[in-house]
Amino acid sequence: MKPHDDAPEATAHALPKVLLHEHLDGGLRLNTLRELLQDRGLQPPAEGEAALARWFDDNAHAGSLEKYLEGFALTVAAMASTRAMRRVAFEAAEDAAADGAVLAEFRIAPLLFEAHGINGEAAVEALLQGLADSPALPLNQRSGLIVCAMRHLSPSETLRAARLAVRYQGQGVVGFDLAGAERGHPPGEHAQALALVRDAGLGITLHAGEADGAERVLEAARLGATRIGHGIHLVDALRDTGRRHLLDEAIERGLHLEVCATSNVHTGAARSIATHPITDLWRAGLSLSYHTDNRLISRIGHSQEAAQLLRHTPLTAADLMAMAQQAAQHAFLPAAQRVAALAALSQAAPPR
Repeated sequence: MKPHDDAPEATAHALPKVLLHEHLDGGLRLNTLRELLQDRGLQPPAEGEAALARWFDDNAHAGSLEKYLEGFALTVAAMASTRAMRRVAFEAAEDAAADGAVLAEFRIAPLLFEAHGINGEAAVEALLQGLADSPALPLNQRSGLIVCAMRHLSPSETLRAARLAVRYQGQGVVGFDLAGAERGHPPGEHAQALALVRDAGLGITLHAGEADGAERVLEAARLGATRIGHGIHLVDALRDTGRRHLLDEAIERGLHLEVCATSNVHTGAARSIATHPITDLWRAGLSLSYHTDNRLISRIGHSQEAAQLLRHTPLTAADLMAMAQQAAQHAFLPAAQRVAALAALSQAAPPR
């Protein structure tokens, strides 16, 4: 039994963190979203900050992935100027640092903004500049950008996104991801794009094993992913002896899961924080860490995510600190930055 913690929020906030999985278009500050919508002459779905917050809360708790994803159409439209993108990236870095992050990698699909008249290059450059503006998590020192492709689109479109990621490799882009609806869109459909970024030496983290099965996690790994967004259905292999080899392979590969427990509950991938697979997967020996996924859309910060885990699962502050260390080891930022992050973590006060 873990030690009793009368104030998990205080413990959680004090923990140093490493943020590997946060979508910039899912993490805007609420007041920023309202201002950007107003700037673009767009009508919010609810008037006033409190009402808009309730709209996101209601969508997050609807138990429907479709309702959850409605927020992205709103945020992408609001962000559709280079000035707005720069602001959102800057504020994301500042918010992550205020939550205790010593290192952060943010992600977004830049080609989504083409529909609003902004090409991929302009979008990436604005986002990178926003991170570079942050004194708390400066670009290439304590932060980086992961370019996402949308897996439901054609392989030619994901190849365009991959080429965009490679173009800005070494300038702040540190990785490549496939995001969007998993089921029916396996990573193997985009093997050409993945081969391009793999051959370029860019980090690969793919969404897998949230809405689809454990087999997709290993498919992603065999295509070059060293990190997996979510990956929680690997627990099915833990519970099914006939599929245990999948879990064993994930451990042997040193695959790292970027787990977003609150978001998983909101999208229906997990029933509750208390029954979330993170504890079983951690105890089985998988490398993993905890993240926000979408700070705005799930209405959760990194410290709040930690507090939820401390309050509702058997995980301890020491477990969460160990997860942060594993996250730092699996970051896509250069080795010197990973070493610095690990040093910062080791200098922190031991968790209770």
